[in-house]
Amino acid sequence: MRGLFQLCQNPPPIAVKNKFQWINRERLYWARRFNVAMSEAVPEGFPASTADLQLVLCLVAQEYPDSLILMIQRMYREYWAEGNSTSLTPEGFSGILAQELGSQRAERVLALAKIPESKSALDENTQKAFGSGAFGLPWLDCTQPGGETEGFWGIDHLGRVVDFLHLDRSLDDSFGVLL
Repeated sequence: MRGLFQLCQNPPPIAVKNKFQWINRERLYWARRFNVAMSEAVPEGFPASTADLQLVLCLVAQEYPDSLILMIQRMYREYWAEGNSTSLTPEGFSGILAQELGSQRAERVLALAKIPESKSALDENTQKAFGSGAFGLPWLDCTQPGGETEGFWGIDHLGRVVDFLHLDRSLDDSFGVLL
């Protein structure tokens, strides 16, 4: 994320006066609205560097793509739902990797993460996001079945994502607030 902020010269949200308080209220509101597990307290040490974890997740996507969603779900749960700030550190996420991928796969991903060339995966993803218009997170690049693509920023734009993808809003009453 830091790389994306640097590319588009966007200050981190925590650096903008009053923005942290607003973001904190919003994260709790949207979590409740969509019934997403979320710790009431901000994880200790927030904001923390996520570069090491981002690299590992890029490598999981390359090496074991079928495990990526489970890893993202687990890392979200550890950090945001449980408030486990050590989960963002190599010491913290290596055990989680082993639990989710198995020890051999986890060791492979962690070994690849130490190779300087592996960082190119994260750099390429950052450049791709920037090239599609991203300036922060969450950023969603969505593609309709006909091939039309559009980018969306922020949780409060999920209603537009649903409309763009022609999804059924009636499946969740929470979308009613996203007019």
